[in-house]
Amino acid sequence: MTNNTAGVEFWLLGFHSVPGWQTLLFFVFLVIYILTITGNIVIISVVRLEPRLHSPMYTFLQNLSFLEICYTSTIMPKMLANLLVEEGPLISGCMAQLYCYVFLGATECFLLVVMAYDRYLAICYPLHYTVAMSDTSCTRLATVSWVTGIFTGLLPCFLISRLHFWGSNQIKHFFCDIPPLLKLSCSDTSTTEVIIFILSLLVLVSCLLLTLVSYLFIILTILKIPSSSGKRKTFSTCGSHLAVVAIYYGTMISMYVRPTSSLPSELNKIVSVCYTIITPLLNPVIYSLRNKDFRDALKKVISRQCSLHRV
Repeated sequence: MTNNTAGVEFWLLGFHSVPGWQTLLFFVFLVIYILTITGNIVIISVVRLEPRLHSPMYTFLQNLSFLEICYTSTIMPKMLANLLVEEGPLISGCMAQLYCYVFLGATECFLLVVMAYDRYLAICYPLHYTVAMSDTSCTRLATVSWVTGIFTGLLPCFLISRLHFWGSNQIKHFFCDIPPLLKLSCSDTSTTEVIIFILSLLVLVSCLLLTLVSYLFIILTILKIPSSSGKRKTFSTCGSHLAVVAIYYGTMISMYVRPTSSLPSELNKIVSVCYTIITPLLNPVIYSLRNKDFRDALKKVISRQCSLHRV
């Protein structure tokens, strides 16, 4: 038995429980990873290069895109490497991966709340929007989201690092996540589970409720719009945003807002794929490519770059 996770090496079993599918899964996940990174880099670049997009909404979107690049890169390279070997790679930085995952996941929750609040001000109080969401306010909200996420990730990692582990240390997952680590520990994890449950409840449920309340007020304001085409356009945008929110929060809550780590390991993997792989891929599409202003800005940037290359 080892004292705690410091210096302990774990085997990530990943998707080796489905033999014969590793090659196909590797190429599928590789394509998703490339699309996710490319899509988010495009968002950051276009917002930076196009002056028309220098607004609070796109500043928050830049933060979200940068976060998604970090978030998916924390997990997917190891997962892809896992699919190329027979027994799963040995990972010594399990706590580092866990911390980055929790910190970035919590920060995404806070950023989604801030983005919903920004849309609430823009649609419900358009005359006061410029004053309420100034450059200073925008910077502060983004900074608070990141700093709060950094501190949120400390407690779960500290608690798990105090647990004892023994045996082969085989994690039945594709990354170092909280539920499989709790199952693997030979310590009494009841206190740790309750504390993580309470923290998850506070972060996930409170962020979800704040996001939903913001969109509720937005929908009520939309209903007052006389133009039916305006209603359809705004409802379409809000519906897309809410779809991403539902996928992200629904899967996260099902994983962490429960008192025990009772889900089967295979179901854990499927649920985890939704918020670690699917959501980062959807965000660039939902928040930018379905936005006409962004598409016009993207065309301008491409046209401008093509003109420079001709010269």
